[in-house]
Amino acid sequence: MKVLIWYITLLIQLMKQFIAHVTLVVNDYDEAISFYTQKLSFRLVEDTVLSDTKRWVLVAPPGSVETCLLLAKAANEEQKTRIGNQAGGRVALFLYTDNLMRDYEAMQQKGVAFTSVPRKEVYGTVVVFSDLYGNLWDLIQPATVR
Repeated sequence: MKVLIWYITLLIQLMKQFIAHVTLVVNDYDEAISFYTQKLSFRLVEDTVLSDTKRWVLVAPPGSVETCLLLAKAANEEQKTRIGNQAGGRVALFLYTDNLMRDYEAMQQKGVAFTSVPRKEVYGTVVVFSDLYGNLWDLIQPATVR
């Protein structure tokens, strides 16, 4: 029994997990794709038609290799109430960058709405912006390289 427990513990320690997709409820696929690819410079990873009303749409920031946003069109009234309020008014998503001022200025020029100016925090430099629906994001340049 001790050998079995040791083996299971070893397997768990060797296991690699990551979050593949985070769902973001949107009003319209094409307007969301346009915002994320044109205003935030995300890349369109996948856009597959699943039915007359449903698509599998993944976008990811430049340099991201694991986690993507899954843009999911609201399918009913309940889901529509979540558009722009994914986290109940709190910052919902955190976008890390290697150069906050470069990205802040580029995003401003593209019309992204910021709710503050960049500020230094213990963990790095941060500024809050909202997406096309009003979801809040932190743009963060960490104080230390991850």
